[in-house]
Amino acid sequence: MLFFKFLLAMLPILWLIVALSKLKMPGHKACSIALVLTVILAIGFWKLNVVYTATAVLEGLLNALWPICLVIVAALFTYNLTLRTGAMDSIKKMLAGVSIDKRVLVLIIGWGFGNFMEGMAGFGTAVAIPASMLAGVGLNPFASVVACLVANSTPTAFGSVGIPLVTLSSVTGIASHTLAANTAMIEVILAFISPFIMVCIVGGGIKALRGAFLITLISALAFVLPWYITATAVGAELPNIVGSICCMACTVIAAKVFNKKPEDEYSIETKEETASSVTKEETASAVAQDKGETITFGKALQAWSPFILIFVMLIITSTLCPAINHLIAKYKTVAVVYAGKGGGKLTFSWINTPGVIIFIAAIIGGIIQGAKVSTMFDVLIATLKANWKAMATICAVMAVAKVMGYSGMIADIAGLLVVVTGRAYPLISPLIGAIGAFVTGSGTSTCVLFGGLQAKTATSLGLSASWMAAGNVLGAGIGKMICPQSIAIGVTAINKSGSESKVLGSVFKYFMIYVVIAGIVCFVGTLI
Repeated sequence: MLFFKFLLAMLPILWLIVALSKLKMPGHKACSIALVLTVILAIGFWKLNVVYTATAVLEGLLNALWPICLVIVAALFTYNLTLRTGAMDSIKKMLAGVSIDKRVLVLIIGWGFGNFMEGMAGFGTAVAIPASMLAGVGLNPFASVVACLVANSTPTAFGSVGIPLVTLSSVTGIASHTLAANTAMIEVILAFISPFIMVCIVGGGIKALRGAFLITLISALAFVLPWYITATAVGAELPNIVGSICCMACTVIAAKVFNKKPEDEYSIETKEETASSVTKEETASAVAQDKGETITFGKALQAWSPFILIFVMLIITSTLCPAINHLIAKYKTVAVVYAGKGGGKLTFSWINTPGVIIFIAAIIGGIIQGAKVSTMFDVLIATLKANWKAMATICAVMAVAKVMGYSGMIADIAGLLVVVTGRAYPLISPLIGAIGAFVTGSGTSTCVLFGGLQAKTATSLGLSASWMAAGNVLGAGIGKMICPQSIAIGVTAINKSGSESKVLGSVFKYFMIYVVIAGIVCFVGTLI
């Protein structure tokens, strides 16, 4: 009976895998069908009350719109506004001044800046903004998205100023500092190899490391060492932020010293595919022109102003600045939407949420760049029109997650895995976290769904609860590589909505590699 329940509960997940990878179905259609299938199973087999099911769907929709869709629209609005004002041209020139080597650019933007955005905001910004910027400066758009999805795996645990681990602490009762130290330890190998894999992705294979190995090594160490030390010594809030700032600074210096003359094969002047409809010749001409122009400090500051403001405003409104954080945190609405027992509380923070902060920063930055109110309104409307399919995908996925959680489907999936594996459970602990992230698209939600289960299972098996909880959050980050929500964010960022299956096909092999390595590390850690 348990196995039968497991198979039925897996049907929505299996459908998404088949629909996206084999049938090449657009994400919003595949996820909508998955939602219908989940509702039918929840009501028909798990006997979830119709009203309870409807309110579970509603909770998922509201949770998707605020804060997830909000922060995605805010991030894309920021990027699109910099395009409209011409600020992105100046940013491209500055980046070209650092290097025209796409391997270096993916390390600075995709790895360094992407980890910074995850640490500050999370909720898809670490994929949306870096991927759109990489495509904008001339890298292959699909390679940019895949690289950013891979990069975003390990920083997820410490995303949004440590929210996933703080949430996991509240669920398990384990101190967040202890969880942060264990998470850094269990993730360190994958965090170290991620930039090497990113270089291989944008460079077309392992041969891309030739001539860029030293810079990649410096970039990896410059992030991982401060990240690890901060996690073990300070806690969950700052590792990504400290590590990414050190990483970007060291990578830029290393590029200036060791990458003065990049190979033509890896220059953005000779790439095969560009973002939007920019041709190879136009990009080459633009880069050549960019290298001959000097950007003044004032113009550079103006161009980067939205991103600088995002950084500053997210810092001063976070828990790192308690006075301001407490002042604006009270402007919120807390509601229980689910009508059944055990309904979770939805918190709608009207000011202190990344999406609102990013919007405010983008608007102020737009004013600094000379954008009119009418221009900003046009950009916002265009952003919403271009991204409605992605938002529909995310809403459907979140509704699926809520129905599966409240009906007991997710518990039945995890339950069988625990029974079948026994003492070998640590090998699949990250996989359970990955399944949770595939369904929910959120490291925080995965911690809520499976964090308690992982800790209790560890205790019953005589294992470290904090170590297995860390395995869960590691798996959550890995699962975000292939979750429909993350992929929808990525393809939307490069204006390729409807091509989710292509990205899933490309990133799935990295997902499998990471899951296997994570399982081995998690298991070996229980033997030490």
